[in-house]
Amino acid sequence: MSVLREKILHVASDLFQTRGINSTGVDTIVAVAGTTKMTLYKYFRSKEDLILEVLQKGHSDFTEWLSHNLSKNTKKPSERLQKLFDFIEEWVTAPDFRGMAFLKASAEFPNEENPVHRLSAEQSRQFRQFLAELAADAGARDPDSLALQLSILIEGAIQAEQIKRGSGAVKYAKKAAKILIENSLEKQAA
Repeated sequence: MSVLREKILHVASDLFQTRGINSTGVDTIVAVAGTTKMTLYKYFRSKEDLILEVLQKGHSDFTEWLSHNLSKNTKKPSERLQKLFDFIEEWVTAPDFRGMAFLKASAEFPNEENPVHRLSAEQSRQFRQFLAELAADAGARDPDSLALQLSILIEGAIQAEQIKRGSGAVKYAKKAAKILIENSLEKQAA
């Protein structure tokens, strides 16, 4: 992949996360990236295509980071599920935390027919599926229900942290998740 293309993606991602997607024009992206509109449109047919690629890359990077940390730092499937919120907390409290791009994008593009909204909804579904697979591997009684509950806690904590850094929401979400996970695994063992 072209270095300039990567730079445009990185700059667009940063600007979309800090200023908002709709508030960031192509002129701003090319100015910060030190390029031209012609070059941007060489790599991306439209601003919408750029937005979609930024969302895809961000989601992929986050999922790979989380999977890697869960695999590297835990051996048993039940440990992965129980350590999930440790890594979510690490991510949310990091100085460069910007939130989940698909949450922000879906708020900026509320029309369900919009391609950005559709991709955001799909990424939310994929994240729940990732959680459901962790729950199933751990032996949870109802992996899909537990995944939905955990995603609500994670997404809510992220929103709270985006509104006010240092809110402590992730610590409370982590406590609630522990209860839900233990309850789900206990009932499976019974």
